[in-house]
Amino acid sequence: MRIAVLSGKGGTGKTLVSVNLAAAAPKSIYIDCDVEEPNGHLFFKPKDVTEEEIVVKIPVVDEQLCNGCRICVDFCKFNALACINGKLKIFEEVCHSCGGCVLLCPMKALSEKDKVIGKVQKGYSDGVTVNTGILNTGEASGIPIIKKLLNDNKCEENNLTFIDCPPGSACIVMESIKEADYCILVAEPTLFGVHNLNMVYELVELFDKPYGVVLNKCLDGVNPAENFCIEKGIEILGKIPFDNELGTLNSNAKIAVRENERYKKMFTSLLEKVTKEVQHETVTHP
Repeated sequence: MRIAVLSGKGGTGKTLVSVNLAAAAPKSIYIDCDVEEPNGHLFFKPKDVTEEEIVVKIPVVDEQLCNGCRICVDFCKFNALACINGKLKIFEEVCHSCGGCVLLCPMKALSEKDKVIGKVQKGYSDGVTVNTGILNTGEASGIPIIKKLLNDNKCEENNLTFIDCPPGSACIVMESIKEADYCILVAEPTLFGVHNLNMVYELVELFDKPYGVVLNKCLDGVNPAENFCIEKGIEILGKIPFDNELGTLNSNAKIAVRENERYKKMFTSLLEKVTKEVQHETVTHP
């Protein structure tokens, strides 16, 4: 059972929700797909951590064979190749490792080499298996790392798996939710929060994923994000109050459900509701 937690921007409470839901479960898997700025491990502080480098293939040119035909240059949609004064120049920083240039080269002047773009880490924290992807600074795409994280945990289908997605609705978010059974959209109670909620709402609708919304930082009075959900007929899974104690725990990288019985009850109740929603969707849309 894979549950993806996403939001239209950073700071909405995506990691707060995913970390505490994972910790509230008797046994679970937490996957941090926010590879550009992962922070779930700061809360879990996993032990017995193992690490694996992630590599991609980058083209290498044999200048003795290259005749400057530009077929590879014209093919590359990411402008990672250029022919300057008859010599092929490769810009590794923007190469997306598709391999097309190597396949198309009529002179067989291009081959491939390994390039390390980041790493994945795996550790354990009181019943939670913590998986973290870390993209090296300046790399073009974290999708290979996200694929590795998700594929490595495919065999754990019977466990509750929480995917802490990157913020926004770009390609790396799409990759993170592609095989999710259910999506939790986290939103703030502001007009800007509605704008960001609408981004991920349109994304899960496009992917035809079942979903519900968790409203974070709720105050008394008008809540534009709640009104948006009512207008769209979106299930509101729960509301997290704008709470000084919760904010302090979170800013100190402490897991609320492990520190306070009140928050444990709140997130356990949310977990039960989400689990029922997923089971209902599984029965109605097998």
